[in-house]
Amino acid sequence: MRDLQPAPMPLRNPTPADRSGPDRLSLVVPMYNEEDNVLPLVAQVQAAMAASPWPWQLILVDDGSRDRTTTRIREAVALCPDRIGAVILQRNFGQTAAMQAGIDVAEGNIIATMDGDLQNNPHDIVRMVRRLLDEDLDLLVGWRRDRQDNLWVRKVPSWCANRLIVAVTGVRLHDYGCSLKIFRTSVIRQVRLYGEMHRFIPTWMATVTSPERIREEPVSHFPRVHGQSKYGLSRTFRVLLDLLSMYFFARYRAAPGHFFGRIGLLCGFGGAVTLGWLAWRKLMDGEDIANRPLLMLGILLAVIGVQFICTGIVTEMLARTYFESSGRRTYLVREVLGGAPGPGEGSGA
Repeated sequence: MRDLQPAPMPLRNPTPADRSGPDRLSLVVPMYNEEDNVLPLVAQVQAAMAASPWPWQLILVDDGSRDRTTTRIREAVALCPDRIGAVILQRNFGQTAAMQAGIDVAEGNIIATMDGDLQNNPHDIVRMVRRLLDEDLDLLVGWRRDRQDNLWVRKVPSWCANRLIVAVTGVRLHDYGCSLKIFRTSVIRQVRLYGEMHRFIPTWMATVTSPERIREEPVSHFPRVHGQSKYGLSRTFRVLLDLLSMYFFARYRAAPGHFFGRIGLLCGFGGAVTLGWLAWRKLMDGEDIANRPLLMLGILLAVIGVQFICTGIVTEMLARTYFESSGRRTYLVREVLGGAPGPGEGSGA
């Protein structure tokens, strides 16, 4: 049987007469070793989408599963090829990459993502899409108020991670880890997902849209019935490292010299104060400072400060080269009104 290719799947025209409007919905579900959950998930989605006033498609992404998940996905596609499509990845790339693969082939102007473990409720999707459209939002995040997971393995680490992410990023949400999210396609495609970035999608979205257009919605959550959880305490360390990377790119992508420059100025100031104080003691009191550890600390801080400042200058040059050579802008336009010219259309452009 030939492999399913990650090609766009046509959205079928809605048949009921009450389906109207240009909005179209794509559901993206990454799956890894979920053979017992594929067909029940498809059945749940079909039942939930019966209430959808929009044409919809379901995209199942097999993230290099080692069990019979791929076979089950092929069976699901064969049962309903006009509504269900799939992307089969060559190996396990991780949930973030699988989610990006589904987003890349989605044809709807609204994208919903959810887990493939049957813990999310597809019946929440229609309500969430309605709210996103009615309130003109760019992202609506699910909030698992009554989370059905192990307390110490899942709930406590998740609670700590959510509080830490809010403190660092300033984007106030209760549940960053919920995979049930609703996006505007035009906005989520301005963000490329790498590594383990799926945890920080709201924060990355806040770099291309206003945080006021990001909201959360209480959703149902069920205990896992089939398969094994892919999460655990070991992911806490990845969250910390990803959080540092996310903070840097979200705050200093266009001006990285500010990040390194602040550290350089702080270290340089500390080194200057330390060396100045030692020089004062040497000149005024004749104190021997050659063997003092404080002298080495002052020199080290001064050298580190210069290095960080130079690194900041280099990163500024690289950032400017990147934006100028790639044609990317440091801003994003939602729409242009009246007689104002679009980007690149004004005089001297």
